[in-house]
Parts: sequence; structure tokens; C-alpha cells
Amino acid sequence: QVQLVESGGGSVQAGGSLSISCAASGYTITSYCVGWFRQATGKEREGVATISRYGNTNYADSVKGRFTISTDNAKNTLYLQMNNLKPEDTAMYYCAAKGVWLCSLGSWDYWGQGTQVTVSS
Repeated sequence: QVQLVESGGGSVQAGGSLSISCAASGYTITSYCVGWFRQATGKEREGVATISRYGNTNYADSVKGRFTISTDNAKNTLYLQMNNLKPEDTAMYYCAAKGVWLCSLGSWDYWGQGTQVTVSS
């Protein structure tokens, strides 16, 4: 049974930094494509960043240069380091995983429960 559990969300002022994590069980983070999504109140869910088995990363234009996605094989954990946060980054952040290693294929089969990130101006 695959489980993804996010942690590390919270409140921060604009310009600040926050790191969120996604611990996996029943699934090897570094063997497949994994990523982060977010959904702000009243808005549709959007992709934030993805990372493939071979470390290829992709970011939404809105977070390029500010966010960094990474994985830790030993901890079987996915991370999202968020710097220079803006109020528009406020959202529930979800980690997700595919059953394939190539991020351009397959569907997001597994989802975490989400962690809230709030950025105040």
C-alpha cells in the first residue's frame, strides 16, 4: 500500500523560505516520477515541480528560480525548498507520484493529504 505523507507547511512572511517534505512508504521515491502540486482556495490545482528517476526536473514558470525539488534516497523522501515566497504562493501543497519514471508519461496515481503553506504580505 502506497502512502505519501507531507509535512513542513506553515506560515511565513513574504520573502521568507519554507521547506516541505513528502515521506513515502510502499513506494520508492527515486524509482519513479514524483512531483508537487498546489491548490489555492477557489482555484484549480496546478503543477509546481516534478522530478524524474534520473533527476530531471521541471518547474512551473511562476516558481522557477525560487523553488527547488529534490529527493533523498536514504530517507525515501521528496522535498520542495521554497525561497523568496510570495503571497500568491499561498495554497495547499500536495505531493504526487506516478508508476512510471518518465514524467511525460502515465498518470498521477498516488497523492498525499496535503500541507498548508500561507505567505503573508
